[in-house]
Amino acid sequence: MLIEFNKMQMPNHQLKFRRLAGRFAVCRLEGKGHIPEWAASGQFSSVTRTEDELSIVCPQQSVPADVRAERSWVGLKLEGPFAFSQAGILAAFIGPLAESGVAIFAISTFDTDYVLVKEESVEAAVAALRGAGHCLIE
Repeated sequence: MLIEFNKMQMPNHQLKFRRLAGRFAVCRLEGKGHIPEWAASGQFSSVTRTEDELSIVCPQQSVPADVRAERSWVGLKLEGPFAFSQAGILAAFIGPLAESGVAIFAISTFDTDYVLVKEESVEAAVAALRGAGHCLIE
């Protein structure tokens, strides 16, 4: 089922975001496998286990060459914290990216959201986000 969001119904959030240092990899391991030591390296990492897979996001230089991974992601951190009751935060941020054809990988934490974009799309992503009224903190 395809669901279309009507922009008129979406909250108009003007968000601040910053770019994380370094490049990241999104890795896939077997769901029942152990969490490797390298998965927790660096200042930003994320580990998600499901029945089917173990997904790891971490600095790409930490990932062994033989691990299945998509490399060269750049991290964008939304400046939270955001209350769980605030609707549309992530949608307001990724909507302009989708409209500009920028692929994303999103991660949410208790306080905020992180959006990864491929390195070759960073300039287009920042331009789209600024065009939507969001502010890059440098």
